[in-house]
Amino acid sequence: MIQEFHLPDLGEGLADAEIVQWLVAPGDTVTLNQTLAEVETAKAVVELPSPYDGTVETLHAQAGDTVDVGAPLIAFAVESSSPADAAPADAAGEQKTEGAEEKTPPNLVGYGAAPSNKARPKRRARRAVSGAPAADTAVLEAAPHDALPEAPASTRTGERPRSTPPVRAYAKRLGIDIVLVAAEVGDRVITRDDIDSYAERVGGRTESASAPRRPKPLQPGIFDDTPERETRIPIRGVRKHTAAAMVQSAFTAPHVTTFHTVDVTATMDLIESLRADRSLADHRIGPLVIVAKAVCLALSRTPGLNSRWDEEAGEIVQPHYVDLGIAAATERGLIVPNIRDAERMTVPQLADAVTALTQTARSGKTSPAELAGGTFSITNIGVFGIDAGTPILPPGQSGILAVGAVRSMPWEHRGEIALRQVMTLSLSFDHRIVDGAEGARFVKDVADILEEPGRAMLLG
Repeated sequence: MIQEFHLPDLGEGLADAEIVQWLVAPGDTVTLNQTLAEVETAKAVVELPSPYDGTVETLHAQAGDTVDVGAPLIAFAVESSSPADAAPADAAGEQKTEGAEEKTPPNLVGYGAAPSNKARPKRRARRAVSGAPAADTAVLEAAPHDALPEAPASTRTGERPRSTPPVRAYAKRLGIDIVLVAAEVGDRVITRDDIDSYAERVGGRTESASAPRRPKPLQPGIFDDTPERETRIPIRGVRKHTAAAMVQSAFTAPHVTTFHTVDVTATMDLIESLRADRSLADHRIGPLVIVAKAVCLALSRTPGLNSRWDEEAGEIVQPHYVDLGIAAATERGLIVPNIRDAERMTVPQLADAVTALTQTARSGKTSPAELAGGTFSITNIGVFGIDAGTPILPPGQSGILAVGAVRSMPWEHRGEIALRQVMTLSLSFDHRIVDGAEGARFVKDVADILEEPGRAMLLG
C-alpha cells in the first residue's frame, strides 16, 4: 500500500523548511529511521528520518523547494503487514481502515513525539498569478491551435506555476510569460532550461543577446564569463531568520557600545605555555577560549549583562547560569549556538566545547535546541583582522562582546614604552537593563583578567 509522509514540525514552531538535498530517490528501499533528506529550517539544517520500512514511490518536492509543515513530502510503498504502517488514506485525506482501528506511525529519531491521528493540514494552494488567465487567453487566440498544448490544471485554475524565485526572475528578464511555459512542461517544477527552450521555440530574446558580456576578472572570483549582469539570491533559511532577528533587536533594545583596548601579552604567554603542555595537547586553547572564561567570571559580578527583558511580564529575568553564545559564520549565514552552563567549565572543557560548536556550525548540523536560549554572547571579529565593531544584541540577551584581533603595538608598560600584544574589546548592551557604569565595570573586569590571568583566582 502507499503511505504519504508529511513534513513534521521540526521544533520551535517553525512553519516550513527548505529541501537542501534528497538522500533517496524513487525506487530506493529504505528502513525505519534511515535519513531521507536534509532540510533547512529558519535555524538549522536537520536530517529527516524515514517513518516507514518500504520503497520510495514519489518525491513531492525537489531540492531547493520550500515545503510547509504538514504538506506531503514523500510517498512510500509499504507492505500491509509492516508494523510501521498507518491506515490508507480515504477520499477525505484521513488515515482510516474499514473495521480496524487507526494505527500511528512510530516515533522517529531526531524530533518530537509521535504524530497524532488527526487529519494533517492540507498543503496551501500556490498563489494565483494576477492577470494570468487573461494574458494566457490572448496569446492562445493569436497563436495557431498546434502552437501550444492545453494548459495544465495548475494554470487553468489560476495557481502560480511551480518554479523557484531565480527562475521566475530569469523569465521576467527575457520577457517570457512563465504561465505559457507551464503549459508546455505540465505540473512539474519549471527550470531555467525550460525557459531557454521556450524562448528559442517562440523566437523570444535570449539574455546573451540583450546583455553585454562581463569584463574579464580583475581577481579570481570577482567576475566570471556569464552574460548575466547580476545574481539574485533568495532570502530564506538561516539568513532570513538572522535578518529578522537583528532588525527586531536593533529596533527593540536601546543599544550602547563601549570599547576598551587591553594589553593581553600575559594572556598570550599563558596560551603558549598551555599549548606546550603535553597533557593539554588534545585541547585547542586560543584567545577566544581565555576570553570566554574571563567573561564567565566577570558576569558573576555584573549579573545585569546576563539578564533578559521580559516585556510581557514586566520583569528583568536574571538566570543563575551562563549559556554562552559563540557567533559562527557559516555558508548559510551567521548563527549563534550556545555552550550550556559555561560558567561551570574549566579552560580545557571550554576549549573542547568551542571546537565542537564551531565544527558543527560550519557543517550545517547545529540543532534548533543548540540555537535556542543563550544568556550572553561573544563574537570573534579578530579572526578577520578587525579590531573593533558595534555588534547587535541577539534577541533576548542584554550583552554581546566583540573580540578584536591581537596586534603587536608600542604600549606603555611599567613606565616605559615596549612592544606589547594588545586587543580591543567592544561591548554592546541593552541600556534598559544595564547602565553605563555596569557596562564599564564588566569590560574592565574582563580586561583585568586578560592583563593578569592570575587575577581570575581573586574574582568571585
